[in-house]
Amino acid sequence: MFTTRSIKHCKSCGGVAVYAVPPDDNRERATCTVCGQVHYENPLNVVGTVPVWGDQVLLCRRNIEPRYGLWTLPAGFMELGETTTEGAARETDEEAGAHFEMQDLFSVLSVVRVGQVHMYFRARLLDTDFAPGPETIEARLFREDEIPWDELAFRTVRETLKFYFADRRLGRFEVHTGAIA
Repeated sequence: MFTTRSIKHCKSCGGVAVYAVPPDDNRERATCTVCGQVHYENPLNVVGTVPVWGDQVLLCRRNIEPRYGLWTLPAGFMELGETTTEGAARETDEEAGAHFEMQDLFSVLSVVRVGQVHMYFRARLLDTDFAPGPETIEARLFREDEIPWDELAFRTVRETLKFYFADRRLGRFEVHTGAIA
């Protein structure tokens, strides 16, 4: 089970927080010893797209850690105040500077060991003019046989691309779910 135990002080009153099982709960939570506030730690959502131009997929080469210099789909952490599709669109714009039409949810992959859920949406590129932001060294289109499989930054990207090309061969797309161990 993933646990961080990262909360040391109450976000409400500043009191010391201890990990204990609150009444009517089934797991330890950071609980304030002063005001009793229970603080929940939940997975972070990573949202992005599988941008496609014909038989090619757009990948971005990372200009940041982790995994500097490796290839990824345009994606990042969802922000408060945005929907999953808004976050995926924002990340695609920030990382690739791509013009696209958002399509359906494509993959939802849990990465339990780091407390994340990765969600990718299919996207249809409207042109091949890219203007990568500061987090991206370059944005480039790849056919399936050109994908730098050994240079992909994350397993969720690898799995999502495998799902995409398999569905493309079948001529239909579905939502894929799973977990990365």
